[in-house]
Amino acid sequence: MLKPKYTNDLIKETSPYLLQHAHNPINWHAWNEETLALAKKEGKLILISIGYAACHWCHVMEYESFEDEEVAKIMNANFICIKVDREERPDVDQIYMDAVQLMTGSGGWPLNCIAMSDGRPVWGGTYFQKNKWINTLKQILKLKEKNLEKLEEQAKNLTEGVSNSGLIYYNADKPIFTKEELKQVIANWYDYMDLKMGGRIGSPKFPMPNNFQFLLRYAVQANDKKILDYVNLTLTKMALGGINDQIGGGFARYSVDNRWHIPHFEKMLYDNGQMVSLYANAFMATKNELYKETVYETTKFIERELMNEVGAFYSSLDADSDNPKGKPEEGAFYVWKKEELQKILKDDFDLFATYYNINANGLWQHGNYNLIRIHSKEKFCEEQNISVKTLLKKDKNWKKILLKERTKRVRPRLDDKILTSWNALMLKGYINAYTAFNDQHFLDIALKNANFIAKKQLQGNGSLFRNYKNGKSNIPAYLEDYATVADAFISLYEVTFDEKWLKLAKQLTDYSFDHFFDDKSRMFFFTSNLEKNLIARKMDTDDNVIPSSNSIMALNLFKLGHYYTNGSYLTTAKTMLNNVKNKAIQYGAGASNWLVLYTNFISNYYEIAIVGKNAKEKLIEINKHYLPNKLIIASLVESKMPLLVNRFSENNTMIFICVDNACKMPTNDVKKALKMIKVNF
Repeated sequence: MLKPKYTNDLIKETSPYLLQHAHNPINWHAWNEETLALAKKEGKLILISIGYAACHWCHVMEYESFEDEEVAKIMNANFICIKVDREERPDVDQIYMDAVQLMTGSGGWPLNCIAMSDGRPVWGGTYFQKNKWINTLKQILKLKEKNLEKLEEQAKNLTEGVSNSGLIYYNADKPIFTKEELKQVIANWYDYMDLKMGGRIGSPKFPMPNNFQFLLRYAVQANDKKILDYVNLTLTKMALGGINDQIGGGFARYSVDNRWHIPHFEKMLYDNGQMVSLYANAFMATKNELYKETVYETTKFIERELMNEVGAFYSSLDADSDNPKGKPEEGAFYVWKKEELQKILKDDFDLFATYYNINANGLWQHGNYNLIRIHSKEKFCEEQNISVKTLLKKDKNWKKILLKERTKRVRPRLDDKILTSWNALMLKGYINAYTAFNDQHFLDIALKNANFIAKKQLQGNGSLFRNYKNGKSNIPAYLEDYATVADAFISLYEVTFDEKWLKLAKQLTDYSFDHFFDDKSRMFFFTSNLEKNLIARKMDTDDNVIPSSNSIMALNLFKLGHYYTNGSYLTTAKTMLNNVKNKAIQYGAGASNWLVLYTNFISNYYEIAIVGKNAKEKLIEINKHYLPNKLIIASLVESKMPLLVNRFSENNTMIFICVDNACKMPTNDVKKALKMIKVNF
C-alpha cells in the first residue's frame, strides 16, 4: 500500500469524518485547547469547516477543494484550519451555524466559517466550488490586510448576535394550559399538512418523528379522525416509499421530492431510533400490520449494519459510494437498472416489477430505479389474483437475493463512532418495540445497549461522555446526552421494573441541574458550565429532527416528579413549558415534543402501580392498549418507591390506578383497571 503524500493532525482523531480529511494537503487541526492557543499565538484567522461523515456535499467540497494543492497553499499559509465533526461537537456547530444564518439567512453543511484568532466569527457560508472558494478566501485576507477594524466590528456584532439568539427568558405569567389552546395549535398547523402525500406540504420531506408522536397522541385523545387519518397517511407513505430501503430496511434522512421517493441516501441512527419508536407506538394505537413490519425491518437493518458486538450503535451509513474514478456517487448502493433486475430475478421479474414499481413511478435518473410500493400487500394481491402467503414467500426470497447482490457493490462508508444521545434514541426505540410486540429479542438488545452506556459512558462523578470509539471516550457530554439517556432509562425501568435505571435517570437529571441549569430563565444550557472554550452558551429549545434537549429534559422532570413525588421537578417542568408556550402555539411543528408535555397538563395523567409476582404478566396485558397519558411504576417484590410502599402482597398482584398519588381502589383484574383510565380529553 502506497504511503499517503500528505498527513495532518487529524490522523490522531477517532471520528471517521475527521479521519477522512487526515490525508488532505491542508494542515487541518481538531477543535481543542491546543489548536485555539496556536491561533492566538500566531495571530492568524481561524478557518472552521464543519460537516459529518454521511454528508454528500461535504464529500464533494473535499474532492473539489480540500484535496487540491492550490487551495491548500492558500489555506495553510494564512489560516489555522480546523475540521469539526458536527455530530461529535454540536456545541461548536451551534455557534457557527447561528453566525452563518445571521450573515446569510440560511445554513447547511458543509459549514465554513472564518473567525478571528479568538474564535469570534466574521464570515461564513456553506458549499463553495473551488474557484469561488479561492476568491472568497483572497477577499477575506485582503480585508484583513486593509481594513482590520471592519473585521473587528463584524466580529463584535456577530458574537453579540450569536450570544443573544435562541435564548429563552423567564415567563412570569401564571402557567395556564388549555384544550382550546391545543386546538389552536392544530388549526395553525393544518395549513402546512400535505393531505395527499403526508408530511409537510412541498419538498424536501423530512420524517420528523416527534411531530407524528404528538399528532398521534392528539388524534387519539381528542378523538380527531381527520388528524389520525393524516398520521396514518404519512406513516403509510413513508413505509412504502423510497425513503425506506425496501430491500434492506432502514430510513434515509429525507426525500428530495414531495412523494417520499428519492432520498438523500444517508441513513442516520437518530432517525431510525425515533422511527422505530413512532411505528411501534402507532401499531399500539392502530394495530396496522404494516407498522409492525416496518419496526422489524428497521431493527434488522440496525443489527446488521449499525450494531457492534457489545450492543453499541454506530452513527450512520454514507449517502455515497465511491465509483471507480473516486468521485462520490450518491445512492449507487441502493438503486437498480431494469436489465440488472431482469437478469437476477428471471421469471419473477414481472411480478417484482409491478410490486416495486420498475416503471415510471419508480424511475429516478440515468435509467436507475429506486424501489417504491404504491399499494398494501392485500390490495396488490387482490389486483394480481395471488394469495398474500404467496407474495410474502416471494418477497422474502427477492430480498434475500437482492441483499446478497448488493454485497458485491462498493458499500457506503460507515461512520463507526458511537454517540451517547443517538444510542439513547435507538435504545428507546427498542424499548418501545418490546412494549408493542412483547418480543424478548428487543428487550435483550435494549439491556445490552443500556449496560454499555452505564458502564462505558457514565463516569464516577455522575457525568457522561459524548463519544466512544476504539475503547476511547474523550468529549464531555451535552444536555442532549443527559436528557436522552435519562429518558431511555426511565422507559427501561417501565418494562424491567429494575429501579437501578430509574435511579440513574434521577442521577443524570440532578447532575444536569448542577452543571447546565440557568437560574434566571429556569431553562438548561446545551453546554456544561465546565466548558471554557466557546464564545457563547446556547439553549436548545426548538424540536427539530431530534427533539430539543430542553423539551426532553422537561418531560423527564415531569415523569421523575411523579415517581419521586418531587414538587420541584414538576414545577420546573411547568415553568419550562410556560417559557416556550406562546411560540409552541404559533408553530406546533417546531415544538411537538413540548406539546406532548403540554398535553400531560390538560387532562388526567395516570400513575399505574402494579405490585406482586405477576406484575409483568399484568403489564403485558396493559401494553396491548395505547395509553399515552400514563407512566408505569411496578415491582415484583416489596419496594420503597412512594407509590409502591406497603402495597406488596405475597398472595396477590394488585393494580393501583392513581392520579397525582391519589389512588382508586386496587384490583387484580386488568380489564377493570383499564376502565378506570380515561384516554380521551
